[in-house]
Amino acid sequence: MSNGVYRRAGLPALLACALLVTACGADADGSTDDSGSVESAGFAAPAQQTSFGDFAAPAQDSPTGSDSASTSTDQSEDQSGTEATGPVHPVPVPGLTKEFADQIPAETSQVLVATSPTADSEKSSLSFYEFTDEKWKKLKTFDTHNGSNGWLKDRREGDKTTPIGVFTLSDAGGFKANPGTELPYTQDNRLPSSATVAYGANYESVFDYIIAIDYNRKPGTAPTDKTRPMGWDKGGGIWLHLDHDSGTNGCVTLDEADLKWIMRTIDPDAHPRIAMGPATELKK
Repeated sequence: MSNGVYRRAGLPALLACALLVTACGADADGSTDDSGSVESAGFAAPAQQTSFGDFAAPAQDSPTGSDSASTSTDQSEDQSGTEATGPVHPVPVPGLTKEFADQIPAETSQVLVATSPTADSEKSSLSFYEFTDEKWKKLKTFDTHNGSNGWLKDRREGDKTTPIGVFTLSDAGGFKANPGTELPYTQDNRLPSSATVAYGANYESVFDYIIAIDYNRKPGTAPTDKTRPMGWDKGGGIWLHLDHDSGTNGCVTLDEADLKWIMRTIDPDAHPRIAMGPATELKK
């Protein structure tokens, strides 16, 4: 893991250059709201990014020397981010259609459900369910934002939609120290500079805490790992991260206190999943 440091104040000329490129139309998919981690090939800011040496600002291009359509991993694997599973959970999560309920395996005992009334909405809600005493109990519901262009199953890099589906939740990170989550946590003190380059000075703290949603990524790696099993054009870097009061480039965002509660409550041994999409598809 590389460990170069960028400070909150006094951004170098390199970062200013990255900001200019971003402002000129670089693709930023898992952006306006995500934190990141360091990876072996250099730093990767949210979702799509353009690389400048060791720093990768939003609008990520495919890695140097790689084909946008074929970026690692065996295409025979389940590419949605949902692990291949055994038996379906015997008790469906309340309100989910059979298509989505059948993607929750018997081993899972924590499920987050993110949904909006319509497919084009950027405002959403996120409910946390836990399976106890042979039934699903809703612990809390939070106000959230999703992609500024709503939800889409066949999303593309930079289209500002949040992917529809059921995904695992396996890794977390952020600029600040681990707030108490049992998920593997990668702390990176360059995230404020990344957020500032991506979204301006008012957004330097949106990557303080992150949970990676396993859409088109390799579980078990830092949230900013650049591996894209479905290819670069499908985007990546889709996270739960801190809200900025508007639609995102693909992530789901919520208030700091809410995200920290989720991070402290989520249990890797519960094999947690998140089901995401508009009520028109997700709900009965």
